[in-house]
Amino acid sequence: MLNHDPLQRVLYIDLTRRSFRIEHRPDLFERYLGGAGVASALLLEECPEGADPLEPENPIIFAVGPLVGLFPMASKTVAMFKSPHTGNLGESHAGGRSAVSIRMAGYGAIVIKGASDIPVYLTIFNDKVQFHDGRALWGMRSDFAARATREKESGSGMRTIMRIGLAGERLVSYACVITETYRHFGRLGLGAVFGSKKLKAIVISGKSSLPVVDRKTYKKAYNDIFQQLLTKPSLKKYHDLGTSLNILPLNKICALPTRNLQKACFEQAEEISGEHLAENYLGRRIACTHCPIACIHLAALREPYKDEPYFYKTTFISYDYELIYALGTMLGIGNSRGLMYLLNEVEILGLDAISTGVVLAWVTEAFQKGLITEKETMGLKPAWGDYETYVEIMKKIVLQPNEFYQAVAKGAEYASELYGGKEFALAFGKNEMPGYHTGYGGHLTFLTGARHSHLDSAGYSFDQKFLGKEVPPPEDYANHLFAEESYRQIISSLVICFFARGVYNYPTIERLLKIAGFDFSEESLKGLGEEILKQKYRFKFREGFSLDQLRIPKRILETISPHGRLQEEFIRKAIAAYKRLLS
Repeated sequence: MLNHDPLQRVLYIDLTRRSFRIEHRPDLFERYLGGAGVASALLLEECPEGADPLEPENPIIFAVGPLVGLFPMASKTVAMFKSPHTGNLGESHAGGRSAVSIRMAGYGAIVIKGASDIPVYLTIFNDKVQFHDGRALWGMRSDFAARATREKESGSGMRTIMRIGLAGERLVSYACVITETYRHFGRLGLGAVFGSKKLKAIVISGKSSLPVVDRKTYKKAYNDIFQQLLTKPSLKKYHDLGTSLNILPLNKICALPTRNLQKACFEQAEEISGEHLAENYLGRRIACTHCPIACIHLAALREPYKDEPYFYKTTFISYDYELIYALGTMLGIGNSRGLMYLLNEVEILGLDAISTGVVLAWVTEAFQKGLITEKETMGLKPAWGDYETYVEIMKKIVLQPNEFYQAVAKGAEYASELYGGKEFALAFGKNEMPGYHTGYGGHLTFLTGARHSHLDSAGYSFDQKFLGKEVPPPEDYANHLFAEESYRQIISSLVICFFARGVYNYPTIERLLKIAGFDFSEESLKGLGEEILKQKYRFKFREGFSLDQLRIPKRILETISPHGRLQEEFIRKAIAAYKRLLS
């Protein structure tokens, strides 16, 4: 690796002492590349065993990779921490400008520990780190806090602004961190970790240079990758409709979770489909830095001002498949304007949309079954499709005015342990369910994936290869998901967007890493992917996670999938086979 590459540098920040230091860590980056590999190694180093996720010793780690700033769609930042939502591995990825900003500031990773005694925000510009009084920002909704920070700090267009909303301040265990606008470190509660440290926002920018071994070779490789990304049909669909194009196909095969997965198809799917939203609401497409695809779709919601004819307020609202699932079909909402109100409120409050939607679905069914009453909900009557009531419940989840809302602010599994209804609490490893009821593969990904995310090993995609066919045996599922998740450790260590994985295959990655100054063969990359995955699991096992004791929500066994009724025995055998691969 090139000795002068700023990727080797790690910035350590102590919020308690308001101090920082910079260390060169070639031992980390030459072994683990960056991103998820380096972040998981740092998490094991910096997070004490058994640490309380909301105490000062829990680190916040951001890491980027060697291709960031050099090649298109290498545009993500990996965040790692101990999750307040699951009590285990916390990992979240975000796009926007964050990765390029961190790399241009001259760092491969940033580690934040300690806690401030008053609200603060940080500014990082190359080797200069400043701690600012953030009391004026504390209590602001996320978009207002971003505007205030934007106007006060220099560097427009070249910086990233990470911030939390009220949900993070109030320590909701599934609060997110918003970066730029419409991009998020969404899952597993990074926002609550920010809040516990009294950290409202971070502004990062810099002017470092990025070295390459041979400029002529680099230029040729860059042009090749860029053209492949522009012409690949599977990427064009993300520009045209974004991931919301999944609504109708999944609904057609009855794999679209509806009303807390009481059904797997939604009768109003057309009205909240990607096609309908594009035709009636699409106002803009935007892209993460160094990405030619522009998959971020913004709906323009026009609302008239009272007593002012022909005057309208226009709000731009980001939407994608997971948001439409969680705050649409899962709640029985077929009203596209009502869906937009919910999406906007999630953004303002700083909540993870998937967890919020699944929690609201559990609340609705628990209310219908009499497990909770208006006493717990404080007079609110949750009902499928009633988006106005859901907006009010979301606000109360953040404010937590009674014991019930304090419970649901910790997730569906936690609330079901207190109020019942665990059989329809759709959480996997305590993390709420993503939007796929495609078969064994989808649910096995949620169960075995290191962060219990559909993106860990994409079993939902594997399921769809066997529609109308006999499914493979449990061991084949385990082998496929393990190999896929191992490969994705390399992609997320380079912090390449998963949408580009069809272009960034092993031979291509090997070639590009040589240009960036690394020497990895295809076989060594495969071995490294497995090593990083096992490293994550070492942390999980250390903190008490057990594959043997995973709870399988009964609802997924009751609702017919495209492969028929799923059997718990099959799932347990596949989990056991996956466990053997980790040893």
